[in-house]
Amino acid sequence: MQQYNSTLTFDDLNDKLVTYVNDPEELALVTKAYMFAYEKHFGQKRLTGEEYINHPLHVAYILTGIYADTATICAALLHDVMEDCEVSKEDMEAKFGEEITLLVNGVTKINRLNFVGDNESMIANHRKILVGLSEDVRVIIIKLADRLHNLRTLWVLPEKRQKAKAKETLDILTPIAHRLGMSQIKSELEDLSLRYYKPDVYFGIVEKLNQSKTERDNTVLEMEDKVSELLTKHGIKHEIKGRAKSIYSIYKKLDKGRKFSDIYDILALRVFVDTEQDCYQVLGIIHSKYRPIPKRFKDYVAMPKTNMYQSLHTTVFGLDGHLFEIQIRTYDMDKVAELGIASHWSYKEKGSNTKSSMQSAMEQKLQFFRTIMELKNEEANDEEFVRQVKEDVFKDTIYVFTPKGDVVELPSGATPIDFAYRVHSGVGDKMVGAIVNNSIVPFDYVLQDNDIIKINTNQNSFGPNREWINMAKTTQAKNKIKNFFNRIDKEGYLKKGEELLKDELRKRKVPTNDFLTEYSSKVLNELKYSNLDELYINIGSNKMSITQVMNIAFNETATKEQIILNKTKNKEVIIPSIKNDILVKGIDNVKINIALCCKPIPGDRIVGYITKGYGITVHRMVCPNIADLEERIIEVEWNNVITKKYPTNILVYASENKNILLDIISKTSNNEITVQSINSISSSDNFLYDITVLVDGKDSLLKFMDDIKLIPNILNVERIIK
Repeated sequence: MQQYNSTLTFDDLNDKLVTYVNDPEELALVTKAYMFAYEKHFGQKRLTGEEYINHPLHVAYILTGIYADTATICAALLHDVMEDCEVSKEDMEAKFGEEITLLVNGVTKINRLNFVGDNESMIANHRKILVGLSEDVRVIIIKLADRLHNLRTLWVLPEKRQKAKAKETLDILTPIAHRLGMSQIKSELEDLSLRYYKPDVYFGIVEKLNQSKTERDNTVLEMEDKVSELLTKHGIKHEIKGRAKSIYSIYKKLDKGRKFSDIYDILALRVFVDTEQDCYQVLGIIHSKYRPIPKRFKDYVAMPKTNMYQSLHTTVFGLDGHLFEIQIRTYDMDKVAELGIASHWSYKEKGSNTKSSMQSAMEQKLQFFRTIMELKNEEANDEEFVRQVKEDVFKDTIYVFTPKGDVVELPSGATPIDFAYRVHSGVGDKMVGAIVNNSIVPFDYVLQDNDIIKINTNQNSFGPNREWINMAKTTQAKNKIKNFFNRIDKEGYLKKGEELLKDELRKRKVPTNDFLTEYSSKVLNELKYSNLDELYINIGSNKMSITQVMNIAFNETATKEQIILNKTKNKEVIIPSIKNDILVKGIDNVKINIALCCKPIPGDRIVGYITKGYGITVHRMVCPNIADLEERIIEVEWNNVITKKYPTNILVYASENKNILLDIISKTSNNEITVQSINSISSSDNFLYDITVLVDGKDSLLKFMDDIKLIPNILNVERIIK
């Protein structure tokens, strides 16, 4: 992490700039921008007590580290004058031209957003940033540098605002920096954010690293010498550097349940050579001396990442049995790896058409952000939108083509189903076949970069197959398939519910018309349903029992709460078979049990405990029953694909019990959650319910708990460990 330099001057910026900018007119424009910003910010102070001009100066200086063009440097120096100094867009254009003004205006729009707030403001932030990216990537790159400098001085803010800024950086900005391949800026943003968002975790890792620093540094230096000696012996011109693992990347591994002692690529080397051929030669030479770890080799030279990253990765047994992750790359590859898309700004490739070729490269690499325009218009709630952004935009992507040559961007692993629904819902619903590169392929075929895809449709097709949900990769396609079947299911539930109600009325010898005219409004009001169709759908889908409806209509003695409690009280909780849902590291065939004390569900961080004669019992990481156990602990993890639901317990505190259980159960329909058991717990102060629910994962549970908290008279909802 860089040390903050509070004494930075314009001369420091200019000295850095002249190392790659030779045009006197461009340098003069930067000086003009600095003097204008200095004049407009004169007398303004930051919370740190510094002159305000220090902030835009630092932002510009950060950008020289990625060889930003002079328009971007000028915009960085001026990025706050329109917002804070009442400089109009017209004045900016008159002084600095249209290009710089557009960049400053783009940053100003982003900075006007309220970053600290609820999900809705975060969504607005996602939309504005990503749509802004589609127009000019330099806007977001200035914003990344702006945020980096603000994080370097984040200590000046109150703790609550520190955490909010840090979390927002990790949720929104660092994924974009990663997507642009800007490793230098991304790593520092992550480490600084972790420092303020989870200071205990951050400083805990720092302390552990410091404890082993001397030994680790000596081991790395010794390995450097050995590898360098080996490559020199084979006549390979090279340079080697020890590579420190970022604190945030260590945290991410620990967060997945890894032990600190097991994070093997803290010890790392990076080898630089002149040519791509040298990369492979170096790899062969190292492997001939040091035994590689199977499945740890990655060739990003032949198959670069979508953000242009290229490098060979291997992990080998080095000195004294220490594991070393070694990256091998050319100097040009390293420049792209560190700067990402910004590497296209290098003035070393001077030519008559530098700017247009640079902009072309940006457009080519940023096509993936266009999909945000479609995501923005989808009917989705705040949480769903955030999930779509994270899943569909921030993962590795491929670029495929329609038969007419239009480019469609999809996440890596996408299938023809995703392609069809990306083109149009109607195409997906009526799809009967897929042709890729003139060959018929199955619907679960994994698309590759540059595939040309034709979708065959049939207007008489019933619609999609339910199995397509498991074959689709994108949230968009999955949701559209689910929506199709929700419409079909609703029609079936409505018909079934109406028939069940009529059957019950016949048994009671109550004419249907009498019920509809005399009792239905009472039932609808009590259950808070808007119409009879809603009542029929809830009866038909078993979310509302016909007995409950009759109780309400005819004032029968048992209350709704009593009926629910009688049906669910002390009901046996059945743990589903967990075969293949939990993977045990290094073991294929072993009996696995879910711990009944903490009842882990998919999404929980979990750990296994080897019992005597009963296989492995899986606990949540936070379960106090394993807190002091060190022996017989084994690493386990959830499988990527889980189709079953798992039980867990929540405790609901309410100030009164009227309609509470009905309201709670009504929330299950929106979350695809089943209530398996309810026990009422007596309390002198309030009403407590211990509820066992079946859920498909932690995200669904947390949303369900949040929904319950919104019910009137609910005091608190918490997940419990027994």
